[in-house]
Amino acid sequence: MATPPIPIAYQQELPAVPDWLNKGDSAWQMTASTLVGIQSMPGLLIIYASIVKKKWAVNSAFMVLYAFAAVLICWVLVCYRMAFGDQLLPFWGKGAPALGQKYLVGRARVPESTHEVDGKTVTTEPFYAMATLVYFQFTFAAITVILLAGSVLGRMNIRAWMAFVPLWLMFSYTVGAFSLWGGGFLYQWGVIDYSGGYVIHVSSGIAGLTAAYWVGPRLKSDKERFPPNNVLLMLAGAGLLWMGWSGFNGGAPYAAHIASSIAILNTNVAAATSLLVWTCLDVIFFGKPSVIGAVQGMMTGLVCITPGAGLVQSWAAIVMGILSGSIPWVTMMILHKKCSLLQQVSFTFLKLFYFLTIASFVKKKKKHT
Repeated sequence: MATPPIPIAYQQELPAVPDWLNKGDSAWQMTASTLVGIQSMPGLLIIYASIVKKKWAVNSAFMVLYAFAAVLICWVLVCYRMAFGDQLLPFWGKGAPALGQKYLVGRARVPESTHEVDGKTVTTEPFYAMATLVYFQFTFAAITVILLAGSVLGRMNIRAWMAFVPLWLMFSYTVGAFSLWGGGFLYQWGVIDYSGGYVIHVSSGIAGLTAAYWVGPRLKSDKERFPPNNVLLMLAGAGLLWMGWSGFNGGAPYAAHIASSIAILNTNVAAATSLLVWTCLDVIFFGKPSVIGAVQGMMTGLVCITPGAGLVQSWAAIVMGILSGSIPWVTMMILHKKCSLLQQVSFTFLKLFYFLTIASFVKKKKKHT
């Protein structure tokens, strides 16, 4: 009896599966990219539209929608290779399109990431196509800009935002990304950033603080009463943000291996701990829990664990969650009311404040992928 032919999808040699392609790594990286994208669209879109006053909801949502689209086009036209391409300056890559078929179907590679490991020269070369890496890193760039938007909700005109997004992406984000992840001078110095603590959160924090300062404070009536227009939608957006963070930190190693598993567990442990600490502090000092406070605690925990999610032990994730749920709480609930500078900025600055406090716990060694 003749052996039936093997379906093409299960043959050993597939026409679109080169020797270097690892199907598991490729599938996980595309899944992680989608999860990170969902954090922005619709996660942060829903959070921003629901956490502000009703009169600002549509503008806030549109800022996210526009930023996601604008960053993608700028990214593939020039910015990806400014961040992950060949070196132009120690802190900047040579800008060029990332649209050519030959370039995108080749093996992913970060050309300037060459470094020494145990006497051997190693370059970051994940086992999947360049198209996968381009899109994965786009989702990080997009969420950075969208996090920055949180500091100017209800303050910035949409036309000003439309001009700001491509300029900031090109002249600010790409500098940090190349310096730390693309093989720039900080990478070569051995500075570690597991999944965006510096490139994303400190970057958006400093930019948000600066933007909020120069745009100016909200009207006094708006500052005194700033209720969310839809708490349930805010919780839905927060849930998407939390679940998407598994792709954020789990995809950082560029592979589906043990570091990804540890990173995902630590991410969720830190977020849950921070949420509970923030909620308990609200109960202790104000007599009742706050839904908005719980969401803020969740976010501080997620951001705090990011720079070391795949590097620290899980008990340390609990410690980091405790600190990230308490230090920002004091900053927002006590110092914010006493400091005129803090009254001009928004939640983005608080991320920067506690992150700089926590980051010293992460051991300074180079991440090898």
